[in-house]
Amino acid sequence: MESYLELISVPAIAAIVFAVISAVKYAVNNVKFDRFVPLISALLGAVCGLICFYALPEIIPAHNVVAALVIGGASGLTATGTHQLVKQLGGKNEQDADETNDEDCNTSNGDDDTKDS
Repeated sequence: MESYLELISVPAIAAIVFAVISAVKYAVNNVKFDRFVPLISALLGAVCGLICFYALPEIIPAHNVVAALVIGGASGLTATGTHQLVKQLGGKNEQDADETNDEDCNTSNGDDDTKDS
C-alpha cells in the first residue's frame, strides 16, 4: 500500500503548487511576477516536499531531507511545465496579448520616436 502512496506525492505537490501560483497570479496581476513563477514554483514545491518528509514520511519516496527537497522542487517545476504545455498546445496565447498591451502602454506616453530635424 505504501508504494501506491509514493506515486501520489509528485502529482499532489504539483497540484498544490499550481493552485497556489494561480491564486497569487490572479491576485497580483503583474507582468513582472510572471518572470519569477518557475523560481517560486520550485521553492514552494521544495517546501511542500520538506513538509511531506517530516509530516507524512510514507507519502514521499525520499530517504533524506535533500532528496525530499529535490523531489518537491521538481514537482513544483512540473506544475509550471504542465501549465505551459497545455497553454501552448491549446492555442491559448496570453503572452502575445500581454506583449500587445505592453506595446500599447509604451507608445501611449505621448513621445514620438521620430523627431523633426
